[in-house]
Amino acid sequence: MRLFSALRPPADVAAEIDGALGSRDRLLRWSDPAGWHVTLAFYGEVDPAERASFLDRALDGRKSVDVRLWSSGTFPGVLWLGVAGEDLADLAAAAGADDEDRPYRPHLTLARCPRTQSPTDWTERLAGFRSRVWTADRVELMGGGSPYRTLRTWPLRRG
Repeated sequence: MRLFSALRPPADVAAEIDGALGSRDRLLRWSDPAGWHVTLAFYGEVDPAERASFLDRALDGRKSVDVRLWSSGTFPGVLWLGVAGEDLADLAAAAGADDEDRPYRPHLTLARCPRTQSPTDWTERLAGFRSRVWTADRVELMGGGSPYRTLRTWPLRRG
């Protein structure tokens, strides 16, 4: 099973996103709001117990992080919201993001599209989006397909 660690936005923040999107066109494949998440690290096809053991050690004593979703952008084939948080990159590094071959770019995927298509009308529409700041107080190990399943959670300590 393909695994990754992630932060999940609270229900009211997901509702803010949903409201900002409004009606969605059929040109994009929209992500299910129930699966919205901010990936910390992607692990690929690994044993869940092995990855959980790693995260037990890596996340022990880690502090919660305050995050905000803001603006939008695209990667080839992906429409996303940006994520800002002072200690977010450190948390992602602890979760294993440094093991990836690319720099960490926190985002929440909203939709997918053909790689040759750029949904500029949506990036313009969402350019001014700012969610409320929320405290991410747990990391989730997720896997499976659509929708993703939470396999295990790790609490993050306050302040």
